Amino acid sequence: MGQITWVYAEDLGQTIPFYRDVLGLRIDRDSGAAMIFETAPGAFVGVCEAFDDRVVEPKGGMITLLVEDVATVDAWYQRMVDAGAIPMRAPEKMERFGIYSFFCRDPNGYVIEMQTFL
Repeated sequence: MGQITWVYAEDLGQTIPFYRDVLGLRIDRDSGAAMIFETAPGAFVGVCEAFDDRVVEPKGGMITLLVEDVATVDAWYQRMVDAGAIPMRAPEKMERFGIYSFFCRDPNGYVIEMQTFL
């Protein structure tokens, strides 16, 4: 079994470089109007042009990318800042959930979380 989380974009020209270059995700499939990025074996994020009832609607949703440890979260934070992404806040420990993470938004407003379990 696999998994794809879809997000929608009005402008793929701004969105594709974020997932490919800033997040460094490998392109698995490119259909022109949609691009699928691999986040882990069998797990993907798909970015598609908005159409019909498939609209840009980031409210309440989030894509969480899991990494190995706290140092890797910190390294990703710095990488994303250096690439021009604007984090919502610096990495922090969230005792309630037993995680360490930070959040930023993609060009369409979808929240991306870089996280490790403690």
